[in-house]
Amino acid sequence: MEEPQRRVRAAHSESTITVYQAYTPDIGLPAVRDGRFPAAWKRDRMTWIKPSFLWMMYRCGWGTKVGQETVLAVDITRDGFEWALRHACLSSYVHGVHPDRATWQRQLKRTPTRVQWDPERDLRLSPLPYRSLQLGLSGEAPRRYADEWTVAIRDVTPLAHEIHALVSKGDLDSAARLLPEERPYPAGDELLAHLRG
Repeated sequence: MEEPQRRVRAAHSESTITVYQAYTPDIGLPAVRDGRFPAAWKRDRMTWIKPSFLWMMYRCGWGTKVGQETVLAVDITRDGFEWALRHACLSSYVHGVHPDRATWQRQLKRTPTRVQWDPERDLRLSPLPYRSLQLGLSGEAPRRYADEWTVAIRDVTPLAHEIHALVSKGDLDSAARLLPEERPYPAGDELLAHLRG
């Protein structure tokens, strides 16, 4: 079956969804140890969360980029994630989705979350012909994310390195078996119907 152009694909349970971020060890390691983001994590700054493991690997270079050495899997409540989707605006103007650029700019200023559709990645981190969600949290959303929605934080840096080593050796089958199982997110299509730009 052909993948739709835009879809939320994620590891999820009945009550949580997993998103990924990468940080320096001084943020990432205390977050894993305490199961919550430390005080040094800026709750008044925009932060981007990614349900796609491979898109995160593309962004952080398998946990090798400076400032992104600690890759976190953050389990958040589905209620929180869906609040973010309901309160979102596209991160850029799209003709046909927005009546005009000024309307989009007003909406962007009012909404606490941003949706960006980025090309999904394969194991070699090459772009695929369909897109995955990246969600930007601003305003009240980062505080809600860190202090209300977060259920658990895991360090998946060793997993990133293990998969990368297998890919580097050309053992894509073994690498694929280690990937988190990402499935279409229930209600994602309905919640994002207004954000298909």
